[in-house]
Amino acid sequence: MKLYLVRHGITDWNARKKIQGQVDIPLNETGRDLARKTAEGLRDVRFDQCISSPLCRAKETARIILGERNVNILDEPRIMEMAFGDYEGKCCSREGWELPEGFHKFFDDPAGYEPPRGGESFADVKKRTGAFLADLYQKPEYQGLNILITTHGAALAGLLNNIKQEPLSRYWGDGVHRNCAVTEVEVRDGVPEILSENVIYYENVKDPWADEK
Repeated sequence: MKLYLVRHGITDWNARKKIQGQVDIPLNETGRDLARKTAEGLRDVRFDQCISSPLCRAKETARIILGERNVNILDEPRIMEMAFGDYEGKCCSREGWELPEGFHKFFDDPAGYEPPRGGESFADVKKRTGAFLADLYQKPEYQGLNILITTHGAALAGLLNNIKQEPLSRYWGDGVHRNCAVTEVEVRDGVPEILSENVIYYENVKDPWADEK
């Protein structure tokens, strides 16, 4: 099977560097435009199945990319964004910082990050995204299919951390993936191989997180 892992398009909270987590924030017009450009870049891919986070920003990204393809979108809670509990809605830009100093570990020391009340650790997200992948690889009905998977920044990093079999300290890999970036993974006999990573199909859109990681 081939997996096309896509981070959702930009939202107003992304642009303002507010922590979204599991708050259901929709795409903004820029985010929809990025999804349309990504759809054009993937126009020749035959998608047989789509699996999405239940949050509307991921599902709308999926719908735009799929376009007129007659493909069902399955909700998958295990690829929802990381829960941030009390931190959701807070700003984490350098200029508008509203969080404890310890939150810097979120980017700099994932293994040492301590979640707030109601939040998840990186180990929590790695565990649930890893369980999702293990189940996916073994589904006989998915063998040989091209599957679009739409998710979120931290959840996507968890998927890739599992695929690469890297330690929690390397959770972010080479950084947060761009909005609507596409990573292609081929799975043979339950073993994944990354064919391309963090590919974008648009230009001249500033990454809101470029200065943070």
